[in-house]
Amino acid sequence: MNKEYLIYKLSDEVKNSCKIDNELFTKYGVKRGLRNEDGSGVLVGLTNIGNVVGYERDEEGNLVPTEGKLFYRGYELDDLVTPLLQEKRFGFEEVAFLLLSGELPDREELAAFRELINDNMPLDHRTIVHIIDLEGTNIMNILARCVLEMYTFDANPDDISRDNLMRQSIELIARFPTIIAYAYNIYRHSVHGRSLHIRHPKEKLSIAENFLYMLKHDEYTELDARVLDLLLIIQAEHGGGNNSTFTVRVTSSTRTDTYSSIAAGIGSLKGPLHGGANIKVVKMFHHLKEQIKDWTNIDEIDTYLKRMLNKEAYDKSGLIYGIGHAVYTKSDPRARVLKRVAGELAKEKGRTEEYEFLRRIEEEGIKCVSAHRKTQKPICANLDFYSGFIYEMIGLPQEIYTPIFAMARIVGWMAHRIEELNFQGRRIIRPAYKNILDEKQYIPMSER
Repeated sequence: MNKEYLIYKLSDEVKNSCKIDNELFTKYGVKRGLRNEDGSGVLVGLTNIGNVVGYERDEEGNLVPTEGKLFYRGYELDDLVTPLLQEKRFGFEEVAFLLLSGELPDREELAAFRELINDNMPLDHRTIVHIIDLEGTNIMNILARCVLEMYTFDANPDDISRDNLMRQSIELIARFPTIIAYAYNIYRHSVHGRSLHIRHPKEKLSIAENFLYMLKHDEYTELDARVLDLLLIIQAEHGGGNNSTFTVRVTSSTRTDTYSSIAAGIGSLKGPLHGGANIKVVKMFHHLKEQIKDWTNIDEIDTYLKRMLNKEAYDKSGLIYGIGHAVYTKSDPRARVLKRVAGELAKEKGRTEEYEFLRRIEEEGIKCVSAHRKTQKPICANLDFYSGFIYEMIGLPQEIYTPIFAMARIVGWMAHRIEELNFQGRRIIRPAYKNILDEKQYIPMSER
């Protein structure tokens, strides 16, 4: 048999072998995507780390929309970021300390933690050489490879004691920015023929500042760095139920090593339905800037957005990217913060008209989606609606939007891994699938 035809035949058989009628999920009480009928997530665990609040329940158990809130170790996100914005200081390391330990650091502890991060930012020379040798066009894949390689250089890679897990956490948090910056610079050199720069991280700089320095040398402003620092904070954690964090918890429950578990989380975040959504928003925004002639004309904006929802325009997906969230209803607290700083950054960059246009798309997009779905349930813009525009204003390339998400979320991943391996009632996570295929009688080879 022709081998190419065999691949086609095997592929064609998938149409039948993977067919599962939708009504069977209801028949057997299966929660598709671990979602309840009302759209809420199926409760699968308990945590002390993050809390995502987008609705409440009334006495009958029905969902009641509410303003979105995000808590880190019991502290509301707004309460953590507002002092940082007012005092114009960097806070990602402070939030990392909080998520890992459960407590806010004092000045001495924070200073020591920052030094520890700085000490661990440089990469092993062999890792740098391997990044150069392997190259690659996807920074997330390079990041995953480098994480797996760290297992080889770790003297105690399989040790899951608290001390060792904390050491590994700090090393991963410190090295993600360096890996991503080096990987992109090498990608830019090999794919676009640009000069290759390998800049060593500087002492006494924050993670956000060091990342921009390694990536862009001195071609960034203080506001660029502070806004990037804020983006890292608001992407550091989002409860145990998001796909990549749940992946880390599932793999950690088997007691596998840290690097295997984190590489699995990177693979999950890489998916376009999870970590790559802000790129879709940016591409959509560029398209709308070209198609809509008068950015202040609400009727023109509405008309085009309705065409998009009717699958008549743009990519004909029927979606307005960045509008809607699985948990948040009235508002996404992360989007509220970003909307505010995006306006400040737009003034510095001379892009206020674009910012105002994006804000109108948000307002009209929410109205259009609600009308299209014929629902009274509140819909809000999510984190991704403004994050891509902010990255673009800072001058960051799309190739590293999702890796920056990983650079932030490594903090939450490790906090959840540590919790998964240390709470008293831990068990390997092992849900069930019901087989719906009838039994078959074996057919001897001679009769097939």
